[in-house]
Amino acid sequence: MAATPANDVPRVVVFGLGGTIAMTAGAAGGVVPALPADQLVAAVPGLGNTGINVEVVNFRNRPGASLTFEDLMELASQVRGHFDLGATGAVITQGTDTIEETAYLLDLLHDQPQPVVVTGAMRNPTLAGADGAGNLLAAIVVAASAQARHLGSVVVLADEIHAAVRVRKTHSTSVATFASPDGGPLGYLVEGVPRVLNRVRRHVIRGPFEPAPRQPRIGLHTATIGDDGRILSALTDQMDGLIVAGFGVGHVPETWLLPLTDLAARVPVVLASRTGAGPVLSGTYGFPGSERDLLGRGLISAGLLDPYKARILLHLCLARGADGAQVAAAFQAAGGLGDPAEWPWPAPRSAHHDPR
Repeated sequence: MAATPANDVPRVVVFGLGGTIAMTAGAAGGVVPALPADQLVAAVPGLGNTGINVEVVNFRNRPGASLTFEDLMELASQVRGHFDLGATGAVITQGTDTIEETAYLLDLLHDQPQPVVVTGAMRNPTLAGADGAGNLLAAIVVAASAQARHLGSVVVLADEIHAAVRVRKTHSTSVATFASPDGGPLGYLVEGVPRVLNRVRRHVIRGPFEPAPRQPRIGLHTATIGDDGRILSALTDQMDGLIVAGFGVGHVPETWLLPLTDLAARVPVVLASRTGAGPVLSGTYGFPGSERDLLGRGLISAGLLDPYKARILLHLCLARGADGAQVAAAFQAAGGLGDPAEWPWPAPRSAHHDPR
Protein backbone atom coordinates (compact mmCIF):
# COMPACT_ATOMS: atom_id res chain seq x y z
CA MET A 1 0.00 0.00 0.00
CA ALA A 2 1.43 3.36 -0.97
CA ALA A 3 2.19 5.83 1.79
CA THR A 4 0.04 8.94 2.11
CA PRO A 5 1.33 12.47 2.66
CA ALA A 6 1.81 13.49 6.27
CA ASN A 7 0.02 16.81 5.73
CA ASP A 8 -2.39 18.43 3.34
CA VAL A 9 0.29 20.04 1.15
CA PRO A 10 0.38 18.10 -2.15
CA ARG A 11 3.82 16.97 -3.27
CA VAL A 12 4.39 16.45 -6.99
CA VAL A 13 7.61 15.03 -8.46
CA VAL A 14 8.53 16.28 -11.95
CA PHE A 15 10.72 13.96 -14.03
CA GLY A 16 12.43 15.66 -16.97
CA LEU A 17 13.14 13.47 -20.00
CA GLY A 18 13.95 16.18 -22.55
CA GLY A 19 12.00 16.80 -25.75
CA THR A 20 10.79 20.03 -27.37
CA ILE A 21 9.71 21.48 -24.02
CA ALA A 22 13.37 21.42 -22.95
CA MET A 23 14.97 22.54 -26.22
CA THR A 24 17.00 25.60 -27.04
CA ALA A 25 19.14 26.74 -29.98
CA GLY A 26 21.99 24.36 -30.82
CA ALA A 27 25.44 25.45 -31.99
CA ALA A 28 25.03 23.69 -35.34
CA GLY A 29 21.54 25.08 -36.01
CA GLY A 30 18.08 23.97 -35.02
CA VAL A 31 17.01 23.28 -31.46
CA VAL A 32 18.25 20.48 -29.22
CA PRO A 33 17.23 19.25 -25.74
CA ALA A 34 19.39 21.17 -23.26
CA LEU A 35 17.26 22.71 -20.49
CA PRO A 36 17.12 20.73 -17.22
CA ALA A 37 13.76 20.07 -15.62
CA ASP A 38 14.45 22.31 -12.63
CA GLN A 39 14.96 25.23 -15.00
CA LEU A 40 11.66 24.43 -16.73
CA VAL A 41 9.82 24.34 -13.41
CA ALA A 42 11.43 27.59 -12.23
CA ALA A 43 10.15 29.37 -15.36
CA VAL A 44 6.47 28.44 -14.90
CA PRO A 45 4.40 31.58 -14.13
CA GLY A 46 1.97 31.19 -11.25
CA LEU A 47 3.29 27.88 -9.96
CA GLY A 48 4.22 29.40 -6.62
CA ASN A 49 0.61 30.47 -6.10
CA THR A 50 -0.73 26.92 -6.29
CA GLY A 51 0.56 25.81 -2.89
CA ILE A 52 1.98 22.64 -4.45
CA ASN A 53 5.35 21.38 -3.26
CA VAL A 54 7.28 20.49 -6.42
CA GLU A 55 10.37 18.28 -6.51
CA VAL A 56 12.43 17.78 -9.65
CA VAL A 57 14.34 14.81 -11.04
CA ASN A 58 16.54 15.48 -14.08
CA PHE A 59 16.04 11.96 -15.40
CA ARG A 60 17.10 12.22 -19.07
CA ASN A 61 17.57 14.95 -21.66
CA ARG A 62 17.02 13.55 -25.11
CA PRO A 63 14.48 13.68 -27.94
CA GLY A 64 11.34 11.63 -27.46
CA ALA A 65 12.27 9.53 -30.49
CA SER A 66 15.42 8.31 -28.72
CA LEU A 67 13.82 7.04 -25.51
CA THR A 68 14.16 3.30 -24.93
CA PHE A 69 12.27 0.61 -23.06
CA GLU A 70 15.18 0.51 -20.61
CA ASP A 71 14.69 4.23 -19.93
CA LEU A 72 10.97 3.78 -19.33
CA MET A 73 11.32 0.76 -17.06
CA GLU A 74 13.77 2.70 -14.89
CA LEU A 75 11.43 5.69 -14.94
CA ALA A 76 8.48 3.53 -13.82
CA SER A 77 10.59 2.16 -10.97
CA GLN A 78 11.61 5.64 -9.80
CA VAL A 79 8.03 6.93 -9.98
CA ARG A 80 6.87 4.00 -7.84
CA GLY A 81 9.62 4.74 -5.32
CA HIS A 82 8.47 8.34 -4.91
CA PHE A 83 4.85 7.22 -4.55
CA ASP A 84 5.85 4.74 -1.85
CA LEU A 85 7.41 7.68 0.02
CA GLY A 86 4.18 9.66 -0.10
CA ALA A 87 4.27 11.75 -3.29
CA THR A 88 0.83 12.95 -4.33
CA GLY A 89 1.49 12.62 -8.06
CA ALA A 90 4.16 12.58 -10.75
CA VAL A 91 4.68 14.64 -13.91
CA ILE A 92 6.76 13.46 -16.84
CA THR A 93 8.02 16.06 -19.33
CA GLN A 94 9.15 14.62 -22.65
CA GLY A 95 9.07 14.92 -26.41
CA THR A 96 5.60 14.73 -27.93
CA ASP A 97 6.75 12.31 -30.65
CA THR A 98 6.37 9.35 -28.30
CA ILE A 99 4.09 10.63 -25.52
CA GLU A 100 1.23 8.35 -26.52
CA GLU A 101 3.47 5.28 -26.25
CA THR A 102 5.30 6.33 -23.08
CA ALA A 103 2.05 7.18 -21.31
CA TYR A 104 0.49 3.82 -22.16
CA LEU A 105 3.54 1.84 -21.03
CA LEU A 106 3.54 3.73 -17.72
CA ASP A 107 -0.20 3.13 -17.39
CA LEU A 108 0.18 -0.62 -17.84
CA LEU A 109 2.84 -0.72 -15.11
CA HIS A 110 1.07 1.56 -12.63
CA ASP A 111 -1.20 0.05 -9.95
CA GLN A 112 -1.06 2.85 -7.37
CA PRO A 113 -3.77 5.50 -6.90
CA GLN A 114 -1.54 8.51 -7.52
CA PRO A 115 -1.73 10.00 -11.02
CA VAL A 116 1.14 9.93 -13.51
CA VAL A 117 0.77 12.93 -15.82
CA VAL A 118 2.76 13.09 -19.05
CA THR A 119 3.16 16.42 -20.83
CA GLY A 120 5.39 18.28 -23.28
CA ALA A 121 5.29 21.07 -25.80
CA MET A 122 4.72 21.56 -29.51
CA ARG A 123 6.50 24.93 -29.64
CA ASN A 124 10.00 25.11 -28.21
CA PRO A 125 10.98 27.90 -25.78
CA THR A 126 12.69 29.97 -28.48
CA LEU A 127 9.36 30.54 -30.32
CA ALA A 128 6.64 33.10 -29.72
CA GLY A 129 3.67 31.38 -28.11
CA ALA A 130 5.71 28.52 -26.64
CA ASP A 131 3.26 26.21 -24.88
CA GLY A 132 5.60 24.36 -22.53
CA ALA A 133 5.13 26.45 -19.39
CA GLY A 134 1.33 26.38 -19.63
CA ASN A 135 1.28 22.63 -20.22
CA LEU A 136 3.67 22.02 -17.32
CA LEU A 137 1.58 24.12 -14.93
CA ALA A 138 -1.57 22.27 -15.99
CA ALA A 139 0.14 18.89 -15.58
CA ILE A 140 1.37 19.72 -12.06
CA VAL A 141 -2.09 20.93 -11.02
CA VAL A 142 -3.68 17.72 -12.36
CA ALA A 143 -1.05 15.56 -10.63
CA ALA A 144 -1.84 17.27 -7.31
CA SER A 145 -5.61 16.95 -7.67
CA ALA A 146 -7.77 14.42 -5.88
CA GLN A 147 -9.85 14.34 -9.08
CA ALA A 148 -6.99 12.54 -10.83
CA ARG A 149 -6.53 9.71 -8.35
CA HIS A 150 -7.08 6.25 -9.84
CA LEU A 151 -6.88 7.64 -13.39
CA GLY A 152 -3.52 5.93 -13.87
CA SER A 153 -1.33 7.59 -16.49
CA VAL A 154 -2.81 10.53 -18.38
CA VAL A 155 -1.60 13.01 -20.98
CA VAL A 156 -2.24 16.71 -20.32
CA LEU A 157 -1.71 19.32 -23.03
CA ALA A 158 -3.75 22.32 -24.18
CA ASP A 159 -5.84 22.12 -20.95
CA GLU A 160 -7.18 18.68 -21.89
CA ILE A 161 -6.81 15.49 -19.84
CA HIS A 162 -6.51 12.32 -21.94
CA ALA A 163 -6.40 8.66 -20.92
CA ALA A 164 -3.15 6.98 -21.90
CA VAL A 165 -5.01 4.11 -23.56
CA ARG A 166 -6.95 6.45 -25.86
CA VAL A 167 -4.70 9.41 -26.70
CA ARG A 168 -3.21 9.95 -30.15
CA LYS A 169 -0.93 12.58 -31.66
CA THR A 170 -2.99 13.63 -34.68
CA HIS A 171 -1.04 16.53 -36.21
CA SER A 172 2.68 17.04 -36.69
CA THR A 173 2.82 20.72 -35.64
CA SER A 174 -0.48 21.93 -34.13
CA VAL A 175 -0.59 22.73 -30.41
CA ALA A 176 -4.00 21.01 -30.42
CA THR A 177 -2.49 17.80 -31.76
CA PHE A 178 -3.54 15.42 -28.98
CA ALA A 179 -6.96 13.81 -29.20
CA SER A 180 -8.79 10.71 -28.00
CA PRO A 181 -10.78 9.52 -31.03
CA ASP A 182 -12.42 6.63 -29.18
CA GLY A 183 -14.22 8.20 -26.24
CA GLY A 184 -12.87 11.73 -26.07
CA PRO A 185 -10.86 13.40 -23.29
CA LEU A 186 -11.35 12.39 -19.68
CA GLY A 187 -11.72 16.02 -18.75
CA TYR A 188 -10.40 19.55 -18.94
CA LEU A 189 -8.82 22.29 -16.88
CA VAL A 190 -11.43 24.98 -16.34
CA GLU A 191 -10.04 28.22 -14.95
CA GLY A 192 -7.01 26.23 -13.83
CA VAL A 193 -9.06 23.56 -12.00
CA PRO A 194 -9.13 19.93 -13.23
CA ARG A 195 -12.62 18.72 -14.08
CA VAL A 196 -12.82 14.96 -14.76
CA LEU A 197 -15.97 14.07 -16.69
CA ASN A 198 -15.45 10.37 -17.39
CA ARG A 199 -13.11 7.54 -16.51
CA VAL A 200 -11.79 4.45 -18.24
CA ARG A 201 -11.46 0.93 -16.97
CA ARG A 202 -7.77 0.31 -16.46
CA HIS A 203 -5.68 -2.85 -16.73
CA VAL A 204 -2.26 -3.41 -15.22
CA ILE A 205 0.56 -5.83 -16.00
CA ARG A 206 2.48 -6.56 -12.81
CA GLY A 207 5.97 -7.87 -12.50
CA PRO A 208 9.56 -6.69 -12.12
CA PHE A 209 10.55 -3.24 -13.37
CA GLU A 210 13.95 -4.43 -14.52
CA PRO A 211 14.33 -4.63 -18.31
CA ALA A 212 14.11 -8.12 -19.78
CA PRO A 213 17.47 -9.81 -20.44
CA ARG A 214 16.64 -9.50 -24.13
CA GLN A 215 14.04 -7.04 -25.31
CA PRO A 216 11.48 -8.79 -27.53
CA ARG A 217 11.54 -7.71 -31.16
CA ILE A 218 8.03 -6.57 -32.07
CA GLY A 219 7.44 -5.66 -35.70
CA LEU A 220 4.75 -3.28 -36.93
CA HIS A 221 3.71 -3.69 -40.55
CA THR A 222 1.08 -1.49 -42.19
CA ALA A 223 -1.21 -2.75 -44.93
CA THR A 224 -0.87 -0.80 -48.18
CA ILE A 225 -2.40 -1.37 -51.57
CA GLY A 226 -0.38 -3.68 -53.83
CA ASP A 227 1.92 -5.05 -51.10
CA ASP A 228 2.85 -8.58 -52.20
CA GLY A 229 3.84 -9.81 -48.73
CA ARG A 230 7.51 -10.45 -49.52
CA ILE A 231 8.70 -8.12 -46.74
CA LEU A 232 6.66 -10.14 -44.25
CA SER A 233 8.22 -13.35 -45.50
CA ALA A 234 11.70 -11.88 -45.19
CA LEU A 235 11.11 -10.81 -41.57
CA THR A 236 9.54 -14.04 -40.38
CA ASP A 237 12.64 -15.26 -38.54
CA GLN A 238 13.49 -11.85 -37.07
CA MET A 239 10.45 -11.19 -34.86
CA ASP A 240 9.14 -12.37 -31.50
CA GLY A 241 5.76 -10.82 -32.31
CA LEU A 242 4.07 -8.70 -34.94
CA ILE A 243 1.46 -5.96 -35.03
CA VAL A 244 -0.44 -5.77 -38.31
CA ALA A 245 -2.01 -2.37 -39.01
CA GLY A 246 -4.73 -3.52 -41.36
CA PHE A 247 -7.06 -1.62 -43.65
CA GLY A 248 -10.34 -0.46 -42.15
CA VAL A 249 -11.79 -2.91 -39.65
CA GLY A 250 -8.87 -5.33 -40.04
CA HIS A 251 -8.25 -6.33 -43.66
CA VAL A 252 -5.03 -7.18 -45.53
CA PRO A 253 -4.11 -8.13 -49.11
CA GLU A 254 -4.62 -11.79 -50.04
CA THR A 255 -0.87 -11.96 -50.76
CA TRP A 256 -0.22 -11.68 -47.02
CA LEU A 257 -2.15 -14.77 -46.04
CA LEU A 258 0.58 -17.39 -46.32
CA PRO A 259 3.30 -15.46 -44.43
CA LEU A 260 0.83 -14.32 -41.75
CA THR A 261 -0.53 -17.84 -41.25
CA ASP A 262 3.01 -19.18 -40.92
CA LEU A 263 4.06 -16.43 -38.52
CA ALA A 264 0.92 -16.69 -36.35
CA ALA A 265 1.65 -20.41 -35.84
CA ARG A 266 4.95 -19.48 -34.16
CA VAL A 267 4.63 -16.06 -32.50
CA PRO A 268 1.78 -13.73 -31.46
CA VAL A 269 0.44 -11.70 -34.39
CA VAL A 270 -1.96 -8.92 -33.41
CA LEU A 271 -4.42 -7.38 -35.86
CA ALA A 272 -5.10 -3.64 -35.43
CA SER A 273 -6.57 -0.95 -37.68
CA ARG A 274 -4.42 1.61 -39.44
CA THR A 275 -7.27 4.17 -39.39
CA GLY A 276 -6.45 5.65 -35.98
CA ALA A 277 -9.96 5.20 -34.54
CA GLY A 278 -12.58 2.52 -34.22
CA PRO A 279 -12.37 -1.22 -33.55
CA VAL A 280 -11.15 -4.28 -35.35
CA LEU A 281 -14.29 -6.31 -36.12
CA SER A 282 -14.60 -10.06 -35.74
CA GLY A 283 -17.31 -11.44 -37.98
CA THR A 284 -18.71 -8.97 -40.50
CA TYR A 285 -16.56 -9.73 -43.55
CA GLY A 286 -15.71 -13.21 -44.80
CA PHE A 287 -13.42 -12.84 -47.84
CA PRO A 288 -9.78 -14.01 -47.83
CA GLY A 289 -7.80 -11.37 -45.94
CA SER A 290 -10.86 -10.15 -43.99
CA GLU A 291 -10.92 -9.83 -40.21
CA ARG A 292 -12.95 -13.06 -39.91
CA ASP A 293 -10.46 -14.93 -42.08
CA LEU A 294 -7.41 -13.55 -40.23
CA LEU A 295 -8.74 -14.28 -36.75
CA GLY A 296 -9.52 -17.79 -37.93
CA ARG A 297 -5.87 -18.14 -38.92
CA GLY A 298 -4.74 -17.41 -35.36
CA LEU A 299 -4.25 -13.65 -35.38
CA ILE A 300 -5.23 -11.81 -32.19
CA SER A 301 -7.59 -8.84 -32.31
CA ALA A 302 -6.33 -5.54 -30.88
CA GLY A 303 -9.91 -4.40 -30.38
CA LEU A 304 -9.90 -0.64 -29.90
CA LEU A 305 -6.14 -0.39 -29.34
CA ASP A 306 -4.32 1.44 -32.11
CA PRO A 307 -1.20 -0.22 -33.56
CA TYR A 308 1.22 1.78 -31.38
CA LYS A 309 -0.60 0.94 -28.15
CA ALA A 310 -0.90 -2.68 -29.26
CA ARG A 311 2.86 -2.86 -29.74
CA ILE A 312 3.47 -1.57 -26.19
CA LEU A 313 1.09 -4.13 -24.70
CA LEU A 314 2.58 -7.01 -26.69
CA HIS A 315 6.10 -5.94 -25.74
CA LEU A 316 5.33 -5.94 -22.01
CA CYS A 317 3.48 -9.25 -22.20
CA LEU A 318 6.36 -11.00 -23.97
CA ALA A 319 9.01 -9.33 -21.79
CA ARG A 320 7.26 -10.87 -18.79
CA GLY A 321 7.04 -14.33 -20.33
CA ALA A 322 3.38 -14.47 -21.31
CA ASP A 323 2.36 -17.40 -23.47
CA GLY A 324 0.04 -17.20 -26.46
CA ALA A 325 -3.13 -17.74 -24.46
CA GLN A 326 -2.14 -15.08 -21.95
CA VAL A 327 -1.37 -12.60 -24.73
CA ALA A 328 -4.76 -13.26 -26.32
CA ALA A 329 -6.52 -12.79 -22.97
CA ALA A 330 -4.63 -9.56 -22.34
CA PHE A 331 -5.73 -8.11 -25.67
CA GLN A 332 -9.30 -9.27 -25.15
CA ALA A 333 -9.43 -7.23 -21.95
CA ALA A 334 -7.27 -4.22 -22.86
CA GLY A 335 -8.76 -3.93 -26.35
CA GLY A 336 -12.10 -3.03 -24.82
CA LEU A 337 -14.21 -5.57 -26.70
CA GLY A 338 -13.88 -8.54 -24.35
CA ASP A 339 -15.14 -9.07 -20.81
CA PRO A 340 -14.10 -5.86 -19.01
CA ALA A 341 -14.48 -7.45 -15.59
CA GLU A 342 -11.52 -9.76 -15.98
CA TRP A 343 -7.80 -9.20 -16.55
CA PRO A 344 -6.52 -12.77 -16.65
CA TRP A 345 -2.79 -12.19 -16.49
CA PRO A 346 -2.04 -11.48 -13.76
CA ALA A 347 -5.24 -10.92 -11.78
CA PRO A 348 -5.74 -7.32 -10.57
CA ARG A 349 -5.67 -6.40 -6.90
CA SER A 350 -9.04 -4.88 -6.07
CA ALA A 351 -7.50 -2.27 -3.74
CA HIS A 352 -5.81 -0.62 -6.67
CA HIS A 353 -8.42 -1.28 -9.34
CA ASP A 354 -10.94 1.46 -10.06
CA PRO A 355 -14.13 -0.20 -11.37
CA ARG A 356 -15.52 2.95 -12.93
